[in-house]
Amino acid sequence: MNKDQIIGNWKQVKGSVQKQWGKLTNDVIDQIEGDRTKLAGKIQESYGVAKEEAETQIKKWEEECSKKNAA
Repeated sequence: MNKDQIIGNWKQVKGSVQKQWGKLTNDVIDQIEGDRTKLAGKIQESYGVAKEEAETQIKKWEEECSKKNAA
């Protein structure tokens, strides 16, 4: 799933985001609005990880979503 797909399908992927990063509340997820940079920042804040780690987690999640959509 690429950036445009995430933004365009944000309502559909919010549940997947909540499942992956359970510390993110529904309000926070709504504020992210599919913005990858905002998502990374909220992961950093909520989980106390570095920017690079947050980006790695997002990339892995995107790859998993792509595999599910391809199946």
